[in-house]
Amino acid sequence: MSWNPHSFRPAPPVPGCTRRAALQTAGACLAAGAAPWALAQGGASPPPTTLQIVGPWEFTSLSPASSGYMLLNLQVCETLLGADETGRPQPALAERWQVSADGLAWHFTLRSGARFHDGSRATAAVVVQSLQRAQKAPALLSNAPITAIMAEGDGAVLIRLSQPHNALAAQLAHYSTLVLAPESYGADGKVQRIIGTGPYRIRKLVPPQQVETEAFEGHDRPASTPAPAIRNVAYLAASRAETRALMVEGGQAHLAYGLDPASLRRLKRHAKVGIASVTLPRTVIVKPNTTLPGLRDVRVRRALSLAIDRAGIAQALMGDETLAATQLLPPALADWHNPALPPLRHDPEAAQRLLREAGWQRHCDGLRGPDGQPLALAIRTFLDRPELPLIATALQEQWRLAGIAIKVHIGNSGDIPMGHRDGTLQLALAARNYANVPDPAGTLAGDFSAKGGDWGAMGWHSDAVVQALAELMRSTPDARRAQALRATVTQTLQDELPVIPIAWYRQQVAVNRRLQGVSLDPLERSYRLTDMHWSNA
Repeated sequence: MSWNPHSFRPAPPVPGCTRRAALQTAGACLAAGAAPWALAQGGASPPPTTLQIVGPWEFTSLSPASSGYMLLNLQVCETLLGADETGRPQPALAERWQVSADGLAWHFTLRSGARFHDGSRATAAVVVQSLQRAQKAPALLSNAPITAIMAEGDGAVLIRLSQPHNALAAQLAHYSTLVLAPESYGADGKVQRIIGTGPYRIRKLVPPQQVETEAFEGHDRPASTPAPAIRNVAYLAASRAETRALMVEGGQAHLAYGLDPASLRRLKRHAKVGIASVTLPRTVIVKPNTTLPGLRDVRVRRALSLAIDRAGIAQALMGDETLAATQLLPPALADWHNPALPPLRHDPEAAQRLLREAGWQRHCDGLRGPDGQPLALAIRTFLDRPELPLIATALQEQWRLAGIAIKVHIGNSGDIPMGHRDGTLQLALAARNYANVPDPAGTLAGDFSAKGGDWGAMGWHSDAVVQALAELMRSTPDARRAQALRATVTQTLQDELPVIPIAWYRQQVAVNRRLQGVSLDPLERSYRLTDMHWSNA
């Protein structure tokens, strides 16, 4: 018996989550005065005064480590370095940098005209203070072998290392290292206000759902670069994917992120809405707790993988069979995607053989181990990525056919790292961005360290993987050596499945056709608002 994607029926909707309820939810947001969502209609109407964006991501905290990715996307704040679409370091708040011959001293020259939104200068001393705050564990920069961060006059920053660390450039582009003005912090050292150096500044922030920004007149853009055509931006976090789709469909938003498959199909037929898409370095994964008796044995993890019809899930729930993951890292990460790996496959019979070898026998009520206990697990997922609950339900059915009882728990994304830390997590379904740090080695090193990671391994580690990633981050090996190190990582992850890949990911965003210049960042670092403008039609 096999799973038929064409007969798949998703789990029952959340009570009240109908089109009417979704519209009422959006209407309640409007009535609350969150932002001026009413848009001008008609062919000859003037362009809207405010760009309206709706997405699933909330401002859970003002700390850059928590919500810095949103401040980076909205171009409110900047990091010392940036990254291009391939992850290579680019100038940002630092206009240039230089590394000493021994790799232990990194010198950064700041943009001389950079100012914070309160008018104060972005001096080296202020940048040093922000970076020192970003070093506090468990922040990403705490993993770098930094011995000192110091100012060299007003316009340059020096970072000294105890050993070469090639990954520093990528870590300094991570959102947790955003540079904020001194007035952003309260007496207790916590962020009280967001004062950055980006081309937009905060006009209104009502966590966790609403933020309004305006173009910052004091931004030190090059003389040849015109001022942003989009002068005002309003972002609203709406938890339901259907609500987001209805808002852009009804003209209450210009950009809608995080679309569910059904709404996406409908919006593709809408005359006033276009769809922008980009393949992301993101993979839908299952994270198993390998400390559990039922998941410690690699044969069980391989059986779980073999029981998954990835092509059916990708076609039925993501609209594209080619998104079925054959390995963890997608083709979008060309240096890391390993074409030599035997692809992950769907083979229910092989799954049953492995389960029998591991001591699990089929009974009328499912699989039972030698001790008579059933193989019953709970999987946690969340709504931020609207495909995830549907994929969780599909996995539940496919694993049921294999004799494995699965309960699906849909909560918040924070439930997964919390469950990792307190040990209660059994399985988790998430969409992991492996270029969260622009160099994937940095993300992988965090996920598959000896201690594991919130979104990576749980109860599993490989010395070979840890050592290979450490060498890639520490130095710049020649091309052949780098390829061999990456192959060690990808082969081990494919063999031992500390996380189980399900599907690769394509970001699809609904765009009001009056909005021009829209392009999507494959690293999800920026909405690229300064590139956008309104059409006159």
